[in-house]
Amino acid sequence: MGIVPDEAINQFKALMDQVEEPLKRTYQNIHQGYQTETLIRFLKAREWNVAKAHKMLVDCLHWRIQNDIDDILVKPIVPTDLYRSVRDSQLIGMSGYSREGLPVFVIGVGLSTFDKASVHYYVQSHIQMNEYRDRVILPSASKKHGRPITTCFKVLDMTGLKLSALSQIKLLTIISSIDDLNYPEKTKTYYIVNAPYIFSACWKVVKPLLQERTRKKVQVLPGNGRDELLKIMDLASLPHFCKREGSGSSRHADNATENCYSLDHPFHQQLYNYIKQQSQINEPDKPIKQGSFHVDLPEAAEGTEIAKTIESELHKFENGNGISRYTVSTALIPKANGVYVI
Repeated sequence: MGIVPDEAINQFKALMDQVEEPLKRTYQNIHQGYQTETLIRFLKAREWNVAKAHKMLVDCLHWRIQNDIDDILVKPIVPTDLYRSVRDSQLIGMSGYSREGLPVFVIGVGLSTFDKASVHYYVQSHIQMNEYRDRVILPSASKKHGRPITTCFKVLDMTGLKLSALSQIKLLTIISSIDDLNYPEKTKTYYIVNAPYIFSACWKVVKPLLQERTRKKVQVLPGNGRDELLKIMDLASLPHFCKREGSGSSRHADNATENCYSLDHPFHQQLYNYIKQQSQINEPDKPIKQGSFHVDLPEAAEGTEIAKTIESELHKFENGNGISRYTVSTALIPKANGVYVI
């Protein structure tokens, strides 16, 4: 008989109570006062095996120290025009909150091109988003609602998928692996919207490869998902590409400040200003350095075999079914932990 959850949590906590500096400080940055919820996330990621979860978390702490992750929120991407280019090609943002207080993050899967900056800028931007979510957004939501809020919802927009984006598999697998190993179980539900025929074909390939826990998190919604999403959030929090039935996705909203991806959106303005302010507080007498924040990139992603399987299947569709008539691009596929990307 396996260890019951409460026993596993207590064992894990006892192990983590032995952590000393500098691991202790970065561990506090991870749990933000919600230690039990953090331990549960890592236990879920390792099927409640205490030894494996402990190794995973300690490895994560070492990764954070070796790559100065605790300081990444004082390293703005400058000049602003460069950051705007990153935002225009790595479409991700936050549209608001669900009725239960969880932040709603949105990802423009099909329209992301990742072609305006080096891989290190995209990785830096992604980790900054994660750290701002975990150190600012989620603690603030927890305080507001008087209970721990440690996860979020994600709305993945599949409009504009293109086969040519298979060239981005390496970069996107790196980002996915960073999430998988260091930010496990941060998403409560993945809502997939504007899914074209080819996504359904890909999903049939991927779905059997996923753990049941992950499969249950994925909901493929009809059309742009407006009606279903309004069951969990108010209209004000609905992503801009879901607000008009039949409108599909776009980089643009009627009002630039409503475009969840745009640097002009309030979320991105708050995030960017926060990082610049932290930089000035940290080194008030020094000019902000230009250049990307380098993070050691995973040599081999855990999902490499899945990527090969999907790529093979896509080429079968292309060769056998005239897939060139469709658009098949970077498709974010939820994996065992985090998000797997093809």
